[in-house]
Amino acid sequence: MHDVLQLDITGQPQAWISVEQAACLVATGAIVWSAGAEPLAVLRGGFNSVTGRQSRLEVPPIVALRGASRINLFELTPVYGKGKVIKRDRCTCAYCGERFDARVLTVDHIVPACRGGRLSWMNTVAACRACNARKADRTPDEAHMPLLFAPFVPSRFEDFILKSRHIRSDVHDWLAARLPKGSRLS
Repeated sequence: MHDVLQLDITGQPQAWISVEQAACLVATGAIVWSAGAEPLAVLRGGFNSVTGRQSRLEVPPIVALRGASRINLFELTPVYGKGKVIKRDRCTCAYCGERFDARVLTVDHIVPACRGGRLSWMNTVAACRACNARKADRTPDEAHMPLLFAPFVPSRFEDFILKSRHIRSDVHDWLAARLPKGSRLS
């Protein structure tokens, strides 16, 4: 089952929430607006004793809540994750340019960790095992292995695409329409 994309009233992504959490928000009237081609889930309840109709609650795939975020989410750096680096780099080795299955790629420090290189968005790239071993504890220049593309810190919208494994196509399209120009994720 897919998760629901929770936004603030201005449309800024806040979190991925479960269908159950979203259903509570729908039921309590906390949702200001929603989006998506069709409901993500339809929950059915009991029968009305007067009308005989069964209660029904539609859960949209994108929900916006009342009120704005208390913090400026654009000032926050997305949480780093090795899996997200591999997705950011589109399962492509930054040294040889070959595409691989995400499970066989590694994450390479551009400036090696043994030389003080940090585990961060701007110092890591996806690399195949062969290139990672060939580069070893050297910089790309020292190994004569130039980077084929530059690392980058994902935007808020890119991060929401990177952190979810299963995104419904209409939700992905909604997020993709808000990606920065030139994003490698579009």
